[in-house]
Amino acid sequence: MKGEFTNIGVLLREAGGADGAPSPPVQVRFTRDWSRVRCMDADADIGLLEALESEIDARLRLGPSLPGAKPLIAVIEDSFSNSIQMSEARACLAENVAAEMDLLMRMYVEPLRVKQERKRTGRAAIAGAMRTQFERAGVWALMRKRIAASIYTQPGDPMKIDCGYRPNGVVKMFHAVSLDGDVEAAKVLAYSAPRLRDGVLRVESARLELTAVVEPLRAVTEGAATEADADTESAQRYRFGVDAMEMQEIRVLTINDLARAAETARIELRL
Repeated sequence: MKGEFTNIGVLLREAGGADGAPSPPVQVRFTRDWSRVRCMDADADIGLLEALESEIDARLRLGPSLPGAKPLIAVIEDSFSNSIQMSEARACLAENVAAEMDLLMRMYVEPLRVKQERKRTGRAAIAGAMRTQFERAGVWALMRKRIAASIYTQPGDPMKIDCGYRPNGVVKMFHAVSLDGDVEAAKVLAYSAPRLRDGVLRVESARLELTAVVEPLRAVTEGAATEADADTESAQRYRFGVDAMEMQEIRVLTINDLARAAETARIELRL
């Protein structure tokens, strides 16, 4: 209503060829930094916006082959009542689609960086690292995101697991858990694990492999004044959180293990 807006993503499509030619390459990418959106609307549903990126990507890949599929612009207008709009298309010259996408994101979407940028910490940093590694492996677009636990536990369960996929008869889910200062998230995931496991077996007739991704221990204790301090409160909370999850058969990985997990996903999804 105010006429204000912020760019949240770029859709880049190579100019089409002759009739009957293969579909030209298309890429869509949304911002990973939603601070400008939150400045405009503190209650913005960021999870929904992130899901929209996946939906647009899927429609761009499969849309022409889906009978009765709505045009992309119609989907956006119907879903968001014009609060999200496509800007006027512009042409650009590029030798490489991926490199041009990086440039356009810097030009039109990403906020300017100051020299001393505040580093993301906690669960947001872990979730961001997890997504980055799965994107690099080329599997993020094929994964389920924000998986509602209520599908497998009971209606009203607010938990949403960050992402997952199903290779063969196993459902693999990944969830970012920060153990820096507070282990409540670890206790909640540990409490939910048995019910999630039973629900996956009941609903999908498959075994659940649940993975928690956490910070390395040194990242939690690096602010300790002495080595003795590092081995007391912070380290004890960290180990308690890890133990609580592992007792419920939750596999615990650190950010440093994500590249290997993403490569495993690439192989299992046959990419």
